[in-house]
Amino acid sequence: MTYPNPPGSPAPGQYPGYPQQPGQPPYGQIPQQPGQPYPGQQPYPGQAYPGQPGAQYPGGGYGYPGQDPYAYGMQQRPPYASWGARVGASLLDGLIGGLAPLIVMIIGFVMMVSGVKESCDYDYSSPGSSGQLVCTHSSGSMTSGTLVVLLGALLAVVISLVMLYKQGKTGQTWGKKIVGISVLRERDGMPTGFGMAFVRNLCHIADGFFYLGYLWPLWDEKKQTFADKIVSTVVVRVK
Repeated sequence: MTYPNPPGSPAPGQYPGYPQQPGQPPYGQIPQQPGQPYPGQQPYPGQAYPGQPGAQYPGGGYGYPGQDPYAYGMQQRPPYASWGARVGASLLDGLIGGLAPLIVMIIGFVMMVSGVKESCDYDYSSPGSSGQLVCTHSSGSMTSGTLVVLLGALLAVVISLVMLYKQGKTGQTWGKKIVGISVLRERDGMPTGFGMAFVRNLCHIADGFFYLGYLWPLWDEKKQTFADKIVSTVVVRVK
């Protein structure tokens, strides 16, 4: 004996489905991930989702590598430093970094000269000699003077390396910080790091030919020297 199915009950051979859980997508639909569009949804103009080229992350401000870091308006491009500001920073760096070693080396040279000609007198010990001028010198003063000169040269090297380290880490040497300019990578606006700062310093050899490279910022659009163009750096105002 069979009984009729109640209204709304499944047909014979079928099983009742489970109710849809709240907040869950329909069966077979891929759930949306945070920050991702729904299927078929297009991003807003100028907007890219994480994992896509050009994606912008909160606090990043520089965009996808290889793109203009200021193209999305998230960070205002700093103005390029003037030629006069760059020259002023170089002079200050030379004064700060070279004055102390120069003083030490001058002291060493004075010690060496005083040791070479410490005292002079005429020698009449030879029979029939009218006297010969004989000068004595102090080997101790000569050695001390030479060591002081070498110390001054070493101090100059150490100060140069410290300034390169500061420029690579912060974009500024002491002179650049006083003037208010900074050396940054052109592609992302970040400091170059010590290694690239050292390479940039070596590339100034190209600027030294007739000083043309040092004068190039006067008419260059990005106010770059030849060294800046080789390593892709720009010098900008930071205050």
